Amino acid sequence: MSHAGGYVADSRIRLVEWLPWLLALLCYVFAPSYLPLGSYVLTMILFALSLDLVVGYSGIITLGHSAYFGMGAYLAAILAARLTAEPLLGLAIATLGAGLLGFLTGIVILRTRGLALLMLTLAITSLCLEIANKATGWTGGADGLGGFTMQPILGLFKFDMFGKTAYLYCLAVLFACWWLVRRLVYSPFGASLTGVRENNQRMNSVGAPVYMRLVISYTISSALAGLAGALLTQTTQFVGLKVLGFELSGELLVMLILGGIGRIYGAFVGPLVYLVAQDYLAKQFPEYWYFGIGLILVLVVLFVRGGILGIVDAGIAKWRRKSA
Repeated sequence: MSHAGGYVADSRIRLVEWLPWLLALLCYVFAPSYLPLGSYVLTMILFALSLDLVVGYSGIITLGHSAYFGMGAYLAAILAARLTAEPLLGLAIATLGAGLLGFLTGIVILRTRGLALLMLTLAITSLCLEIANKATGWTGGADGLGGFTMQPILGLFKFDMFGKTAYLYCLAVLFACWWLVRRLVYSPFGASLTGVRENNQRMNSVGAPVYMRLVISYTISSALAGLAGALLTQTTQFVGLKVLGFELSGELLVMLILGGIGRIYGAFVGPLVYLVAQDYLAKQFPEYWYFGIGLILVLVVLFVRGGILGIVDAGIAKWRRKSA
């Protein structure tokens, strides 16, 4: 597992890193009734991966990442409803649109730090939410935007009612983005981001272009968030104001904390545990499921440093000590 605390020169993919993809394929084969939930989980993993790039690796604290997720979701929906419902074109436009928004907002807000930065990210999300709410002719306002049907992927693979195509579609997109983020994290650019996060002043003193590196990181993260939003729109064929809500940003940060911030695979573990626990607790205890989620989060934060992956690291370290 990669960790944000250091730069690993060997970026070759290890055997254990194929395990999540094997499990995803096994779920497709042996749990077909859970494929719609699986598609949503894969989408949120991609969203969490985009957030981890700025929070875990760049040290940019944000509670407004849903602005870019929602931007991508609405762009994909508007394109499908008004022009063309071609999925890959929708993904491309949503990714570019969210990335452009991330760049334009990033060059402003990243000149600030701390509480000011946090409040500005919230302000951007609030503005996007209000625009989406008022522009009813384009977004559907509070009623949301639906009524469109996505075309087959590459003209060959139709979206079916059982969610099989949507699941594999989300899995393929997530794999491509994981590969991109992994390459980025293991590159010299990724190492410099870690340096900025660990000691901003020292990186400035050695002449590193800290501000521009943060802007680039924020832009890439925003583009990936928009891509995740477009995936959600295309697989559900609906978008509503919830995609721009503060609650979504908060939930995403909780997922990342659960999995482990600053670790590529924390973005995989956190959303999976959170959403599966949410699904189970909502069925078993519909009135108190939030309490269960909160209890899990409190236990992880208090007793497990580094999230759930911290447990894995502690177990491996203990096993190695006994084997030595």
